[in-house]
Formats: sequence, C-alpha cells, structure tokens
Amino acid sequence: MKAFRFTLLSCLLGLSVSAAHAEKTLYLNNLEEPTSLNPSQGFNLVSWEPLNNLVEGLVRLDAQHVAAPAAAESWVVAEDGKTYTFKLRQNAKWSNGDPVKASDFVYGWTEMLKPETASPAAFLAYDIVGAQAFNEGKGTAADLGIKALDDYTLEVKLANPSVAFLNILTNPNFAPVNEKVATANPKWHTEAATFVGNGPFALKEWNHAKNLVFTKNANYWDAASVKIDKVEFAMVSDTNTSFQMYRTGELDATPSPVPAAMYDKLKDGKDFHNMPQAGSYFFRFHTKMAPFQNQNIRRAFALAINQADLANYVVKQGRQPAYGFVSPGFTGPNGKDFRAESGDLIKTNLEEAKALLAKGMEEEKYTTLPEVTLTYINNPNDKRIVETVQNMLKEALGVDIKLQSMENKVFFAKQRGLELQFSRSSFINDYADPYNSLKSFVTGNSMNRTAWSNAEYDKLLADAQVAADAQARWDALLKAEKILITEAPIVPLYFYNQTYLQKENVKGILRHPVGYIDLKHATKD
Repeated sequence: MKAFRFTLLSCLLGLSVSAAHAEKTLYLNNLEEPTSLNPSQGFNLVSWEPLNNLVEGLVRLDAQHVAAPAAAESWVVAEDGKTYTFKLRQNAKWSNGDPVKASDFVYGWTEMLKPETASPAAFLAYDIVGAQAFNEGKGTAADLGIKALDDYTLEVKLANPSVAFLNILTNPNFAPVNEKVATANPKWHTEAATFVGNGPFALKEWNHAKNLVFTKNANYWDAASVKIDKVEFAMVSDTNTSFQMYRTGELDATPSPVPAAMYDKLKDGKDFHNMPQAGSYFFRFHTKMAPFQNQNIRRAFALAINQADLANYVVKQGRQPAYGFVSPGFTGPNGKDFRAESGDLIKTNLEEAKALLAKGMEEEKYTTLPEVTLTYINNPNDKRIVETVQNMLKEALGVDIKLQSMENKVFFAKQRGLELQFSRSSFINDYADPYNSLKSFVTGNSMNRTAWSNAEYDKLLADAQVAADAQARWDALLKAEKILITEAPIVPLYFYNQTYLQKENVKGILRHPVGYIDLKHATKD
C-alpha cells in the first residue's frame, strides 16, 4: 500500500512538474514565404516580421515606438550630430554561440550597400558617409563611414546630421551578419540548418512556402525576458482561411487585416484590435500627360472625391479618410502630431471643384476634357474604390472616366515607367518620420512616378535632410506637405490601419504604427 501511494504521489508530482514546464508555443501567420531572411535583402513585411525576431540591430523599437538599446547598450552622438559611437553588449552572442562583434555590423551593412547585392534597402543607409556613392558603384567600401574601433565599439559617420537616423536603424535590414558564417557559406540564410541570428529567437525549421518554426534563442543576451518557447508561423495568404484557422484554434492571432466582410461582426469583440499603421492609399496623376499637366484640373479631381465616404462606406475596416499625405502618429519636437498640425489640406468641396475644372479647361483651351483612364490593380478592393471614384467624378464634375485593370507586375512596371495617366497607389513608411513619406516626391525619386517637379519642395526636403535644428526641420516638412497637396500630383484617399484578432490569453506582442511585430516579451497563459 505504501509503495502504491509513493508511486501515485510521484506520478502526480511528475504531472505537476511537467505542467509547470509545459512548452509554450505561439501560433501565428506570416501570410507567405519570406522574400529573404538575409537582413540585407529581405525588404517587405513577410521578411521583416520573422527577421525582427531572429536578428537584432543596434536598437529596436520599444513600447513607446522609440528606438531603444538592443545589441548596443549605449551610444554617444558628437556635438555636430554627424558621428555616432555605439558600445555593443559584451554578452551579446549569435545563436551558434559566437560573440556579436562590431565587425559583424560593418560586414552586414557593407554587404547591403554593395552594388552587386542590389539591396532594395540600400537607400535607407544613404545618410552614412560614402554610402550612396558606394551603392551606385562610384566609391569603395574603404570610403564608407562605418568602422569597428574594437570588437565592441562601432563608429558611424554621417554626411549630415540626421534626426531620423536611430529610427532608421530599427529596420531589420540594419541587423549584423555573422561574418565568419557568411564568408564560409554565402547561402547561410536560405535554410534553418545553416541560419545564424542574434535575436530573441532561433530558426529551428523552415518548410519553404509552408511554415517557419522558431525556438527561444538560449544565447540571446536577454534570454531571461523571452517567455515563449516556440513560435510557429503558418504561410496562408487568404484572410478568410486565416480567420477560420483562428476560430478553430490553429492560430493565436490573425495577421492584419481581418476579412472586410467580417469587420462589422468582429469589431466589438474582446479579441478584436484596431491600431494605426503609418501609410496611405492614394491616386497619382501623370503631370506631363493631358489633362493633368494643369494644376487646376488636378485639384478639381481631388476636391470632387469624397474621402470620408470612401473610408466609411467602401473601404470600411475602421480606416480614416486622408486629408493630407503624411499619416497620423509622428510627434514633432514641439510635442505636436504632424497630421494634426498640418491640418486638412485637401477636403471635398464640390463647388470649388467645378470652378477649378472650368478654370483649368479655359487655361488649356479645352472645349472637351481629354479622355481620362484610371488604372488599378486587378483585385476586389481596388475595383470597389475606382468604381466609386468613377461615380463621384461623374456626379460632381460631369466627367466620364474609363477604368482599366492590370495584373500586379504589369501595373507596377507601367507606373514606374510613367506610362499611366491616372492610377492607384499606396505607401507604407519604412521608418517613423514624415521625411520618409515626403521624400518620395522629390524630383527624380524612383517613388515619384508622377513626373512632378517643384524646386521649392526639393529644397525643403534637402534642408530637412541636413538640418541640425529639429524644429526647423519639422517646419520645413510641414511646408513641403502643403506644397505637395496644393500642386496635387497626388490625391490622398485614406490612411492604413491594423485590424487583427488575438486570443485573450496572449499578451505582450508588440506592434508599431511603423515597425514590425516583436515577440520578445510575448506571453501565453
């Protein structure tokens, strides 16, 4: 009898110990296969989301969405604002146990900037001395302002002061690369068995186009803060399928957005979340193509579109109408939000729209408006929006416009080639600063795609780029946005947001208006 009691007690204790140490797995959806898990090459959300948890740069965004110490424990900025000296943590290690060295940052950033890498992220590093010239094949790696002073000290020299520099460095593209591993195996980043990172999690499995499996990185410098043992990322692009997986318990959270048809049913639930995302949906005019060479005609079209109706009745999902280009959520040195301070710069005004159209047609000596074609990507969301705008322009201005749909790749090739007269577009911020938004429309910028050029606007952006005075820089950006909206090479329509479902027993997943999902402090009861 005593033996039986001992065995039963042991079993009960064993179960208790097992339960206390039960593996905690978080089930998420990455939508699709990452483009690349090489920090220098993965430049989209499906690459950034896993990278932000597998690797860690000098800084990472904290709960206040501000750049905070990460692989670097501290830094000093020179008085002229052009030299940053970062002190790396001496207990920071790679997932294979190697120490994280300053030379790994030099190596990773140099690889990103090499012309042959053709990294889409390279432009983000152009503040660094010699970066743009090297990336364009006009300089050498020796000219770059990146230097390892010793194993744990990294010096970065900028061509000009950059108020946004630390924010830029939170992008996973600025993570280090283990030089020893990468030189021994250039394909180190393509399989789980060879992947080496320095983030809170390690890559355990990568079943291509199917799923990613992370485990807690025991060598991470702050491993004690990581509470989740394992993360499994599915790769399911259909939002309806993802929603069903959430309902059946296969996912702990859904990616953004929730299915549009389900928004009204879900929005009042305890597991529903709606938060800002820095970015906007807008239309572009080709300003060298009739009739949009005329500013008054462009503004007439812009003022005839009702952004509030589009956001509230067509797009829905809690999205906000856009009356300027820069998203809400950027706080200036004066403590004011950029969007609130800049105000409503383009808002529906049908009478003014009619008057401007008449004025523009008189200026161009048009008796009939040249044919207008609005081109969009062949998907249901775009189709609903352009059909609504088509009706708005007909009712407000008596203008009949044609609609043209294209497949994604064809559309972007034609838009980049300045072949589209009037077209849909979107922008998501790369880092948390209005400059990132407005830089897109500088003369000749690859993101401009309107043929618009304004010397005063270009100068304001150039001044903002090098300004040491944060308030003067902020004021220049405010003035630039007013020029952009007044001259109307674009029409802002609505701001993006993030709508998602998350189980109530899951806490601590950090999401940012600009930035990438951070699982370091996630918990699951």
